[in-house]
Amino acid sequence: MLSTERPSLDHTDLDTYPVDELVAALIDDQARAAVAVKQAQGAIARAVEAAVPRIRAGGRLIYVGAGTSGRLGLLDSVELYPTFSWPSERSIALLAGGQGAVYRAVEGAEDNDGQGAADIERLLPNRNDVALLLAASGSTPYVLGAMRAARAAGTLTIGMANNPESPVCAQADIGVTLDTGPEAISGSTRLKAGTSQKIALNAFSTALMVRLHKVYGNLMVDLVPTNAKLLARAIRLTALATGADEAACETALKACRYRVKVAIVMILLGVDADTALQRINSSDGDVRTALRRE
Repeated sequence: MLSTERPSLDHTDLDTYPVDELVAALIDDQARAAVAVKQAQGAIARAVEAAVPRIRAGGRLIYVGAGTSGRLGLLDSVELYPTFSWPSERSIALLAGGQGAVYRAVEGAEDNDGQGAADIERLLPNRNDVALLLAASGSTPYVLGAMRAARAAGTLTIGMANNPESPVCAQADIGVTLDTGPEAISGSTRLKAGTSQKIALNAFSTALMVRLHKVYGNLMVDLVPTNAKLLARAIRLTALATGADEAACETALKACRYRVKVAIVMILLGVDADTALQRINSSDGDVRTALRRE
């Protein structure tokens, strides 16, 4: 029996707990998700290192999953644009059953390995792409079909599962096993198995974006200020990076169409927007390199 499906021996009378004890038990069990991810940090680091050169060469991130795993992949993919200005066409999520499965389970979709392969092939994958194959069980046919098609195209495959020695991890170029064990509610992998996948995906994609110069220090300097909250954040980030007052930061941001990286270089080097942008572009987007005085 898969470890994620085994009945937990910790809370066999869970349905009899008073509410405060019930909530405490569920939270304590969730805390184990972070431990499982910590134990997999070496594999996650290897995945980042393998992905960076491919993504730098123009590759895409392709997330593949079913059910909770698929929805978590979709969530990670769509949040990269507002956080890091990562192009949406280079962060694609495939969910068994299609986009309708975001809201409602599609019967039998996860069992269709041929559809998984077809969905990947429709994207015309190549050697620069990176596919993240997500499955709590580690044996979801849709995900395995997608993996076979991705590997045939030379795409880097990163398997992520919650059961040791799973096919998803064994067949991928890099396997990330998040061994969360039995769930507090037997078989409900939307609990700590899902939480561990969310943490691991956050760690992977954020580390990747840091390596792609989307972060200066620990400041997210490539955000897209699409609303008032994000506009205020852009001003605040520019102020933190430069030490300038908010009025000066807002003036610089307006001059460079609210590109935080450009505004930082403008203020710290005392140059105009065009010069700052040129320095950023010639430095592969790396603010530290752009700030080096010649």
